[in-house]
Amino acid sequence: MKTLKIFISILFVAVVFFSCKKDYTIGGDLFKAQVNMTTYDYLKTNHAFDTLVMMINKMNLKDEVNSAGTFFAVTNYSITNFVLAKKAQLSIQKNNENLVFTFDSLNFASLKDSLRAYMFKDKITRDNLSQKGIYTQALDGEYRLIQLRSTTDYTNSIFTTNPQYIYLTKVVPLTPGGPVPVDINGVQQVDPRQLLSTLCQTTGILTTTGVLHVLNNNHTFTYFNNVNN
Repeated sequence: MKTLKIFISILFVAVVFFSCKKDYTIGGDLFKAQVNMTTYDYLKTNHAFDTLVMMINKMNLKDEVNSAGTFFAVTNYSITNFVLAKKAQLSIQKNNENLVFTFDSLNFASLKDSLRAYMFKDKITRDNLSQKGIYTQALDGEYRLIQLRSTTDYTNSIFTTNPQYIYLTKVVPLTPGGPVPVDINGVQQVDPRQLLSTLCQTTGILTTTGVLHVLNNNHTFTYFNNVNN
């Protein structure tokens, strides 16, 4: 029985190790990094993105999604988080606790840039990232910090160095209308309160049109535009 427990422990660590090494995922099932379809078509095949695909269709952004070198996709949960936050906000504004507000109530035309905030021209993978990161322009015109961060989740494992996760971050001013960094060196000097960061739960999906990373389910869509988190 002791031998079996040791074997299971080693097997678990091995699975985690190869998951991180191959840049497939930080949790859940393993999958092939390369998929023989466009980014949009891949999203359509995964039910975790059903709401995102509907949003893309309503915004007529299919071609932009496929032309983006890198897309940080949000899951159904992220969009639901936004709808609920928006409903709560409007309920207070209109003083109506029974306000009916659903996904179809959203103004999709006004949210196009919010979705472009997750798209980038270049292909960004773990291979071209570091802990310092890159500060690059998203397709909404604003800059985002994309970097690797070490985790101590596996402190009792056989790892000699801590695994690293990909984070997507927006740098915001300390006061409304205040300055924000113009380059990566400026980002290193900002107050931590200026960093709106989100962990990727899955990374390195290589489609025929670009690179796909998936933000964690707790992320709220439009977070990077300061519309409720």
